[in-house]
Amino acid sequence: MQRRLLLVLVFVWLLPTSVWAVDPDKRLTQYAHVAWRMQDGAINSAPNAIVQTPDGYIWIGTSDGVLQFDGVRFVQWTPGRGQRLPSSQALRFKTTRDGSVWITGFGTLSRWKNHTLTNYASGAATEYYAVDEDGEQRIWATRYFARDGSPLCQVLETGLRCDAPLKGTTLQARVLLAERDGTLWIGGDTGVLRWSQGTQTAYRPAGLASSAGIPGVSALAASPNGTLWVGFRKPGPGLGLQRIADGRWQSFDTPTFHGSSLLVGSLFVDRDGVLWVGTLSRGLYRVHGDVVDHFDRANGLSDDAVYDLTQDREGSIWVVTARGVDRFADAPVTSVSVADGLCMEDVTSLLASRDGSIWVGGNGTLTRFHDGGVTCFRTGRELPGYHVESLFEDHAGQLWVGIDQGLWVYEHGRFQPITRPDKGPIGLVTAIDEDTDQSIWIAVFGPPPVLMRIDGLVVRQEFGDPATPRRVAADPTGGLWLGLFNGDLAHFRDGQTTVHRFKHPQGALVRQLLSLPDGSILAATTYGLIGWFEGKASTLSQKNGLPCEQVYSMAFDHRGDLWLYMSCALGVLKKADLQAWKQNPDAAVAIRTLGGLDGVQPVNAGFHGAATSLDGRLWFSSGALQFVDPEGVGRNRIPPPVYIEQVIADGTAYPSLAALRLPPLTHNLEIDYVGLSFVVPQKVRFRYRLDGRDDTWQEPVDRRQAFYNDLRPGTYRFHVVASNNDGVWNEDGASVEIVIAPAWYQTQAFLTFMIALAGIAAWLTYRLRLRQVARALNVRFNERLDERTRVARDLHDTLLQTVQGSKMVADSALDRPDDAAALARALQQVSAWLAQAGHEGRAAVNALRLSTTERNDLAEAFCRAIDDCRRQRTIDGDLTVTGDPKEMHPVVRDEIYRIGYEAIRNACMHSRGSRLDVGLDYGRNLTLRIADDGVGMEPAVADSGKDGRFGLLGMRERAGRIGASLSVNSVPDKGTVVVVSVPGQAIFRDTRTPFAGKLWSRLAGTGETPSRRRHRG
Repeated sequence: MQRRLLLVLVFVWLLPTSVWAVDPDKRLTQYAHVAWRMQDGAINSAPNAIVQTPDGYIWIGTSDGVLQFDGVRFVQWTPGRGQRLPSSQALRFKTTRDGSVWITGFGTLSRWKNHTLTNYASGAATEYYAVDEDGEQRIWATRYFARDGSPLCQVLETGLRCDAPLKGTTLQARVLLAERDGTLWIGGDTGVLRWSQGTQTAYRPAGLASSAGIPGVSALAASPNGTLWVGFRKPGPGLGLQRIADGRWQSFDTPTFHGSSLLVGSLFVDRDGVLWVGTLSRGLYRVHGDVVDHFDRANGLSDDAVYDLTQDREGSIWVVTARGVDRFADAPVTSVSVADGLCMEDVTSLLASRDGSIWVGGNGTLTRFHDGGVTCFRTGRELPGYHVESLFEDHAGQLWVGIDQGLWVYEHGRFQPITRPDKGPIGLVTAIDEDTDQSIWIAVFGPPPVLMRIDGLVVRQEFGDPATPRRVAADPTGGLWLGLFNGDLAHFRDGQTTVHRFKHPQGALVRQLLSLPDGSILAATTYGLIGWFEGKASTLSQKNGLPCEQVYSMAFDHRGDLWLYMSCALGVLKKADLQAWKQNPDAAVAIRTLGGLDGVQPVNAGFHGAATSLDGRLWFSSGALQFVDPEGVGRNRIPPPVYIEQVIADGTAYPSLAALRLPPLTHNLEIDYVGLSFVVPQKVRFRYRLDGRDDTWQEPVDRRQAFYNDLRPGTYRFHVVASNNDGVWNEDGASVEIVIAPAWYQTQAFLTFMIALAGIAAWLTYRLRLRQVARALNVRFNERLDERTRVARDLHDTLLQTVQGSKMVADSALDRPDDAAALARALQQVSAWLAQAGHEGRAAVNALRLSTTERNDLAEAFCRAIDDCRRQRTIDGDLTVTGDPKEMHPVVRDEIYRIGYEAIRNACMHSRGSRLDVGLDYGRNLTLRIADDGVGMEPAVADSGKDGRFGLLGMRERAGRIGASLSVNSVPDKGTVVVVSVPGQAIFRDTRTPFAGKLWSRLAGTGETPSRRRHRG
């Protein structure tokens, strides 16, 4: 940053002074003047001193510290880092080439350099220090009422060395001026002392005794020609404003200015060698050669007591007064008022003549600016009328003037009227021009409107409708161009008028005509700029790029650019753009504009004209008189220094650093920045970009803050560049790196962990899904296996056993082939069993397709099983049902039925008993009990069944599938009891509807209660 600042300072130092200084040929009243007054609240304490610091800021020393100004805001300056000035009152500033800023007060001397404040303590509160730098970069200081050592001191890094030998003088040093050759000028209470390498010379005003004493010297300033200007705090002979030239005191007086009468507070010589004098009671004076200009409170100065003066790098002059701060700067557009010599307030006509004169007409007055002087022609004296409406200079240099209802020619110092034989007054002349035949043509407002030709000071011809012009301009190729009252154009030649019509709103006006050498015409109108080029009408309006529609006047500069005075601005249409528009009426053009901040006066009613003077200036009338020098517009080539002042993150302000680290969870940023250009601070423009957020530069804005919301953790870099009032950009700008730290859950490690965790979760989900798919396949496979097992059981329990029994009967009969009766019985038995086998096979097939207990009636199913058993052998069978039947899942019913059916069939075929009891209990649980009084079975068989037989094994498997318990208790020769118990909570559906079926109807006929029913076989 310091290297960039040094480059800026070197660049500024090498610029030509004519580029960056105020124009000394302008009057003070013609500068752009801005005042910041205490009473307006801009400054909160009385100012004393002013300087532009090496970084580009303006510092104002006040009675309550130092203010820093960026062109928009005054901010209290503090050194920071626990540093502070020894006194709150800053009386003087001085900047030196090493980048230091020296601050002096009563008994204090401080230096600010590289963000470090060094205080040099004197130990005497009454001592006042003045500081300056010589050509060898030595720093010198003077002390007022020094009690120890010399009043002249050299400032070293270690402190003050006050041993400079001032011989034979009692001078109490107050002010100091160091020249490049090492010469020091010291001003004090008794005069001025010149000191150089130990040699000293004292200067006192002539005629005063050395012992008499004089009022103290208050200011010193050196001109480039070697003149030393001296200011005194009191007026009087030999005092006030004096100068030392050629080793002698000289007063400075002119016929209108007496320097000795001034009470001088400050002196300053600007870059053009012009002397500025700040007085303590009469405001500000400027001395340029022998010309003295004055500006005081009556002209707008913040106060008549001027304490300090300086000039910034852009050439503006800064003035500190007792009540505020003022700035004087060149404006591109300069106004000329009565204070500048204009003879009237309101301008009604304008002409730039070939001898360099500027003629300005007004009400009751005609003004001529020529050779640096002003001549006024006034009504009742030189002027033969009151209202000067129009001005024109013919080929012979004669001045034609339309006054009131007549027309005059001014030559040889008098006005000669133009006559209209036998028709009375001419009327109000709105425009005058001369054709190629040197005839004078005038447009007369009327009544009625008419076009007249004048020859020999007499009106020779008059033309009325349709030629009713408001403006007239000669066509260089012959004839006249007319601006008509209805907003159209017309060409008049040899008494014939050709009207060229344009699309325009009602009430349109042609305000000015400007003919071109090729015979084409331009017209300033209320609906834009219009033209007729080679038989083609063209209109330039806001659609093409004009900032506003109403064009009042226009003029060409020496480069061929067209200047347009519009209702909103003064614009410049470049020659190339003008040619492009002439060739293509729809072409877009670029208009550079100057506005109120550039000195352009607002448009008011009245005459609006334009003229180009011999020196290249363009003059415009908008009710006021203004001029612009095209060569001076855009001359501020100094790019503004750019600084980032602070970063406000979520309401907390952080000073600007090269890199800034912000805490986690920071979302919102406000970045404050400045561009230090003071000519027109309001026209400073900024572009900015936040790397990491913005893809491109933001469009130029005048706002001095950038806002960003919802920023994520990361590293960003903010860049900002600025342009001055003339569009010169500082492309280096300023930048700051901003790091927003992540919260713990926003760190890279946490993100990596979460990604790994998500990967693991995805892998586990994948594995779980694979298991689920495998389990589903296994379930389907198991279901198929179970079904095959069930079919096997059913075949074993029914078909295979029947077939096996049939085989046993057949084998028994074959053992006795001679017993025909037994053989017949055996065949009958085999036939019956084979029929039963067919029945059982069909039942098994049906069991594969339908639920055996579709109707939810286990009691009826068991009744059928008992009936089947009784048909095979003689046995008594009873079924007992306890409780209300409850609905359950068909699969559960099937399994219970299969278990019970197998137990009933086993008892029927193998128990050889005479009785079979079946009990079905619908209680809290479902209990099925099958008991017989047969031979029983061995305990081992009851536990696991016989080898090769699957009856008991199938029963246990079915019970396990539905979560039932199965017990088989058998006692030899006493029978077998099979008990199946299924938890009701697992198999019963939640229903309160009574179960209705055939069994209920059958039981109703027996008179048994629903709580206990009995079926006898």
